[in-house]
Amino acid sequence: MTLSVLVPSSVVREAEDKREATRKLGYVARAATVFRANRLVVFPDREGENRWGGEFVETVLRYAVTPPYLRKEVWGHRDELQYVGVLPPLLVSSTTGSESNDSGSLQQGIVTEVGPEGRVRVNCGLQHPVSLYAPSGTELEEGERVAIRISSREPVRARIVDEPVPGFSIARTDLEEALGRSDAGVTIATSRHGESLTVPKLAELSPRIDREGATVVFGSPGRGLPDILGINAEEVTVEPSDGPGFDLWLNTIPRQGSEVVRTEEAMFASLASLTLTE
Repeated sequence: MTLSVLVPSSVVREAEDKREATRKLGYVARAATVFRANRLVVFPDREGENRWGGEFVETVLRYAVTPPYLRKEVWGHRDELQYVGVLPPLLVSSTTGSESNDSGSLQQGIVTEVGPEGRVRVNCGLQHPVSLYAPSGTELEEGERVAIRISSREPVRARIVDEPVPGFSIARTDLEEALGRSDAGVTIATSRHGESLTVPKLAELSPRIDREGATVVFGSPGRGLPDILGINAEEVTVEPSDGPGFDLWLNTIPRQGSEVVRTEEAMFASLASLTLTE
C-alpha cells in the first residue's frame, strides 16, 4: 500500500518558540514513520503561518528523516536546526533489521566521492566510508543518497541496490499537485466537519485503501482544512468542487473531547484506523 500524508506549512503555527516548533515536527515525523508512510508532503498555507513557515517545516522534517550517522555530513549547521536535539528518534525498522538473513539489512548511505571504473565511496554508518561499485548503468554524484544492503560488518560486505532508501520522502508542493498524482489512491480530507468514521464505514473503506493506497490530508491547529481551502465548513462534500477535490471528507475522531486536536495527534488517531488490515 502506498501512503502519502500531507500537512500544511502552518502546522507549527501555535508553537510558542522554535524549540517547541521543532519538537512538534518531530512527532509529525514519528507518526509518518510509525504508520509506514511513503511520502510526507508540506503544502502551502501562507495565511495561516506564524513565525515558522514552509521552509522551516521542510528543513526540520528532512533533518528528522536523515539517519543520525549522516546528519553532520548532509546538514552541517543551519539556523533552522538550532533545537534538533529535542527530536525523538524515528528508529525506522528497515534500517535496524537482522543481519542474519541472506539479504542483509537495508541502510541509507551518502556518496562522498566518485572514483574511476564505476566505484564510489559511501558513508553508510560503518566505521569508515566504504568503496563500492555503482549499479550497472547508474551514474552517481557526490552527495547523492543511495540504498545499501549490508550483509556483514566484520568483514564488511555491502552493495548499492536499486531500491527506495529506508523511511519516507519529504516534498513541498501544492495540494492540487499532490492529490493529482497517479499513485494518490483514495484521497481523504480529515475534518471534524466530515463524515464520522464508524466501524461499518471503516470495514467498507479499508479494503479499498489496501488495494489503491491513500493520500491523507490534515489541517493545522485552529485552522482546519475548510479554512485553509476557503470553503464553507458546513458544505464539505465528496464531489470535486472549485478547490481541490477529495474522495472523502472524514471525521476520524468523532468523539473529539478537546476543542482543538493538534495535527500530530490527529495523525496518530487517523492513521491508526485507516491503516488497519482485515
